[in-house]
Amino acid sequence: MAPDTLSKPRVVVTGMGAITPIGNSLDAIWSRVMSGESGIGYLSSILPEEMTCRIGGEIKDFCPEDYMDKKEARRMDRYMQFAMAATSLAFKDADLRVGDNIVAERLGVVLGSGAGGMGTMESQLKRAIQQGYHKVSPFFVPMMLPDSGAGRVSIAFKARGPNKAVITACSTGSDCIGEALRALQRGEADVMIAGGAEAPIYALAVAGFVSARALSQREDEPTRASRPFDKDRDGFVIAEGAGVLILETLEHAQARGAQIYAELSGYGCSSDANDIVAPCPDGDGAARAMIMALQDAGLTPEAIQYINAHGTSTPLGDVAETLAIKRVFGEYAKAGLMVSSTKSLHGHLLGGAGALEAILCILAMRHNIAPPTINLDHPDPQCDLDYVPHQPRPVDNLRAVMSNSFGFGGHNASLIFRKTDAAGVCG
Repeated sequence: MAPDTLSKPRVVVTGMGAITPIGNSLDAIWSRVMSGESGIGYLSSILPEEMTCRIGGEIKDFCPEDYMDKKEARRMDRYMQFAMAATSLAFKDADLRVGDNIVAERLGVVLGSGAGGMGTMESQLKRAIQQGYHKVSPFFVPMMLPDSGAGRVSIAFKARGPNKAVITACSTGSDCIGEALRALQRGEADVMIAGGAEAPIYALAVAGFVSARALSQREDEPTRASRPFDKDRDGFVIAEGAGVLILETLEHAQARGAQIYAELSGYGCSSDANDIVAPCPDGDGAARAMIMALQDAGLTPEAIQYINAHGTSTPLGDVAETLAIKRVFGEYAKAGLMVSSTKSLHGHLLGGAGALEAILCILAMRHNIAPPTINLDHPDPQCDLDYVPHQPRPVDNLRAVMSNSFGFGGHNASLIFRKTDAAGVCG
C-alpha cells in the first residue's frame, strides 16, 4: 500500500553518471565547468552535403564497447548506448550489486529520450528508399522506440521493478527523475535508475530544428554560440549525451552504508497549455512548476540559493524563464539568488539535459561553487538577474538548489535538491 504524505520516505541520490560534450566522468565534467571551457565545436558526424547547421555539442572519445557487449551495442541506437553507459557509471558510483545489496524486484527504471532513435529512423528510411522496404532491419522498431533505452537498461542491470520512459521533450530528464521520486515515495521500489538520453545530431533532426529557426546561426565562433541571457543570443546549440542518477530511499541507503550525495526533496511539473513550441510569454507554466517543487520540498523561495536555469539561449525562452523566476522569488530573485545556465558550456542535450543539469546542481552543492554562464558579454535588459557571468562563484555553504527544464509541448519541470551530511541529514 502506498504511504500517505506524512510518512512518505525521504529519497537521496547515491550514484551519478553522465556522457556529455564536456566529459564522460564526474571529475572531467566538473573540471570543464570550473574552467569555463565550452564543449561546442564543428560537427563531424554529418556529411557536408547534408549540413544545414555546422555546430553542436558532440560526444568525444566514446567507445560503446567500454560499457556493453559489442554485439548488443550494434543492436542499439546511439541514444541507447549513451543511456547504458551513463547507467553503468552511475551504478558503479553507487556500488550497487543486484542480489547482494539490492533485490532485483525492488530496483526500477524511469529513463526517457525526447525523440528516441533518430539515427536509426534516418538510416532505415534511407535504406528503404534506396533498397526497398523489405530491406528494413528487424531491429528497426526496438532501436527507434524512445522507451527502448529504459528497456535495455532494465535488462542489463536486472531491474525488475517499475520500468517506464517519460517523454516530455526537453523536460524528459527532469520528469524521469521526478517520476522516479514518486515511485520511491509510493513504496514501489527501494532504488530507481532515473535520467534521460538523446542522440539528435543527424541531418534530419538538425534540419528540422533549423527550419523551426530554433538553432543558433553563430557558426563562425562555435564556442561562443550558446549565450543564454545575452542580448545577442540567437537560438540554442544542439548537443547529445545522457545523465543518470541512482535514487534510493534514505532508509535503504543507510542500511547498506551507501554514499549520499544529496536529498531529492521537491518535484513540480505543469503545462503551459499555450503553444506547441513557444513558452508562455509571462512564464506562467514555468512559475507554477517551481512553486509546486517548493511546496513539495516544504521550502520557502528564500531557501533556494542557486538555480540551474533551463536557459537555452533562445530569444523568447530566456525572457519567459526570467519573468517566471521573478514571479516565484519576488525581490529575492534580484537580491541574493544565483541563476546560471550551464547549456552555455555543454549545449542543449534535449531529453538528456535535465538529468545532466541535476547532476551539476548536486556537484555545485558538493563543491560549494555556483557554475557560471559563459558568453554573457552583453546582458539583455529583459534578463536582469544574477546569472553568475563568466566565472564560477564560491559560496560559503550551498545548501539547496533548483534545476529547471522546459520543453516543446508546454512541458515544465522543476527539481529541488538539498545538501545532506553522511547520515542523510539536510544541511
